[in-house]
Amino acid sequence: MAYMHKGWLLLLLVTVQFAQFAGARDATSRESFDLQVPVAPTPVTVEGRARLQYELHLTNFTDSPLRPTAIEIGDGASGFPLARFEGDALATRITLIGPADEAQLQGAIPGGRRAVLYVEMNLAPDAVPAALVHRHSYVRADDGEDTISGPRVELDAMPLPSLGPPVRGGPWVVIYDPSWPRGHRRMLLAVDGRARLPGRFAIDWVRVDAQGRSARGDADLARNALGYGEAAIAVADATVVAIRNDFPESERVSANPKHAIDDASGNHVVLDLGSSRYAIYEHLRPGSVRVAVGQRVQRGQVLGELGFSGDSTGPHLHFHVADGPSPVRAEGRPFALERFRALGRYEDLSHLGSAPWTPRAPAATALRSGELPEGNSVIEVDAPAARD
Repeated sequence: MAYMHKGWLLLLLVTVQFAQFAGARDATSRESFDLQVPVAPTPVTVEGRARLQYELHLTNFTDSPLRPTAIEIGDGASGFPLARFEGDALATRITLIGPADEAQLQGAIPGGRRAVLYVEMNLAPDAVPAALVHRHSYVRADDGEDTISGPRVELDAMPLPSLGPPVRGGPWVVIYDPSWPRGHRRMLLAVDGRARLPGRFAIDWVRVDAQGRSARGDADLARNALGYGEAAIAVADATVVAIRNDFPESERVSANPKHAIDDASGNHVVLDLGSSRYAIYEHLRPGSVRVAVGQRVQRGQVLGELGFSGDSTGPHLHFHVADGPSPVRAEGRPFALERFRALGRYEDLSHLGSAPWTPRAPAATALRSGELPEGNSVIEVDAPAARD
């Protein structure tokens, strides 16, 4: 009897949790936010944890500022809480579209404006739900705090492409950080009538040596970068669908100008991986591309050489996977590397090029498989023999 009583109590608690996410606050209808998740998240494994990474768009349809105070994310089936963001953890994730104003400085979204909330959650692999639900708390300028529920988001269950590396050997620093205000993760581009996030899972690959140096001699000379001229290789058997090979590059890093959107990727190669997924290589050395549109390539085949063309803060290979063949007109999608060896990490990326990275403990320096490398980590990769 006591067992049945406890079971009913647990069921009641779960039901109450779910009702908190799904139920309306009260019977009063008031205008507030339009809430949208443009691209449903697909889980990707990072350091043994399942990462969900997506954006929530909040459009204020009222005439006065609304200030978000908390967001809770729950399991779509049980309502069980998975994450809660408030205070600084919430403020640093919200970006107002367009110029900032006094309302945003106070953490509010002005009337008629849109903001984007960038969400990253790491879950145990067996705790990933089939759907997510959201609950938002916010403050009205005229009448106190309010709460709304939504949206419900079904996770994208499409299998991730499992890829070989886009470069050889190492060490390589795999550079990305979801929190950077001007990083790939937050670079929304409104092109051809639609806003997209091509670099949602983009990685910049920078070659270093055992001491953490990234260049020989004068680091301002692009050709002195350790990675300059390294081979960019096919991550899978695929078909070439786009190339650019004639875009010039600056001799000096400090002299590189700003480029138009369509020139930002510089010389590039795009591979059709199948299943509406495309591998995109950017900033290649002028004249180094060795493949042609329509050509079938094999995993490990050399496509071109790492360079400094387009918008780049230094010679590196920009690599990402997207749902379309354009560097800027497609949504970035997650992927996994079949295997790599994790050596360490730069806790402070300003030390890149001037100091060694922080090594992993020997027991943790292990071969990783089927994962996306953690941001700003240092890795080595194995690649098939060259197929030039």
